Amino acid sequence: QLPLVESGGGLEQPGGSLRLSCAASGFTLWYYAIGWFRQAPGKEREGISCIYSTSISSTDEITYYADSLKGRFTISRNSATVYQQMNSLKPDDTAVYYCAAGDCDGDGWKRVVYWGQGTQVTVSS
Repeated sequence: QLPLVESGGGLEQPGGSLRLSCAASGFTLWYYAIGWFRQAPGKEREGISCIYSTSISSTDEITYYADSLKGRFTISRNSATVYQQMNSLKPDDTAVYYCAAGDCDGDGWKRVVYWGQGTQVTVSS
């Protein structure tokens, strides 16, 4: 069983919305930052968002977003699943989106411990 399994990708028109989900299994989600990478055709995989607790005993959470996504994408999570709500989608958002768990802070991703298999998001009219 894969540690991270994504769902929610698909085809959407420009300006539309999609919500990605990533279910975690086999490890304690709260121990890691968790979030999303994406890889567009012909481009490198880039870390675009993450959410993490300030400490294992804390409920305070911090989020990171790539500058190109701020205001359009929102990441959230519960004990077993992380979500990414994507609004005002653009054709440039077309990519394979990968869920990831590892180390991330306010400056972005540092290390990935677990990867999901990826889900395709296509934004086109």
